[in-house]
Amino acid sequence: MKWKWLGKTILYTSLIALSLFYLMPIYVMLITSLKPMDEVTLEQMWQLPSVLDFSSYSYAFERLAPNLLNTLYLVIPATILSGLLGSLNGYVLSKWKFKGSEVIFTLILFGMFIPYQSILIPMIQFLREINLYNTILGLIFVHVVYGLPITTLMFRNFYANIPYEMIESSQIDGAGFLKIYRHVIFPLSITGFVVVGIWQFTNIWNEFLFAVSITQSSQQPVMVALQNLSGSQIVQWNVQMAGALMAALPTLLVYIFLGKYFVRGLLAGSVKG
Repeated sequence: MKWKWLGKTILYTSLIALSLFYLMPIYVMLITSLKPMDEVTLEQMWQLPSVLDFSSYSYAFERLAPNLLNTLYLVIPATILSGLLGSLNGYVLSKWKFKGSEVIFTLILFGMFIPYQSILIPMIQFLREINLYNTILGLIFVHVVYGLPITTLMFRNFYANIPYEMIESSQIDGAGFLKIYRHVIFPLSITGFVVVGIWQFTNIWNEFLFAVSITQSSQQPVMVALQNLSGSQIVQWNVQMAGALMAALPTLLVYIFLGKYFVRGLLAGSVKG
């Protein structure tokens, strides 16, 4: 009993120490964002601010507010569209298999392994041709297309655990392709949509390369604006840290409030019987 208690003590002490070590950068970011500029030095990096200064937050918010809105205009429709299209793809490729469906699924998955950098030039040329370059709509289009491989994979695996007898019984009742999806598959997909939604929301919100390549000035999402916040000569680290915390807050809140559903969705259908 004594050794068991000692082992638990060592385990929890180690976990707490590792957690604190992991949170050290966040601590530095937070206290730096609350310091006046004259206290932002390497020597005082770990020290608490002598006085709380929230001016860096107001300045960062004033600079980033339009770009935060741009990111919301981008993330919400791109996440919804990629989730819906991925759901339909997964539904077809798992429950309505046809000749060549496995080949098509494999080709779709290849999209996950295509580096962003390799398609930038043809992608920008294509967006110019269809008049979507330097627009939020063009960025939505890119993220929807690039998100289809992973959303298709997630939904296909999710739907593979739904008994095919449910599809057959619906067909006997006269339901067709879309009716089965609407009344049978979609109501069972809520957990899958939560997982895909969190995944896509986080990836699109934090993505930088497409955003900086496709958009300019007023159309830029918050991650590009955050880079521009540093300035050209003197870096105001308190403002930079405040902006970084503000930009990270939405994804942090998503994981705080929906994290348990994310884990639940990842495990859904992993155990049968």
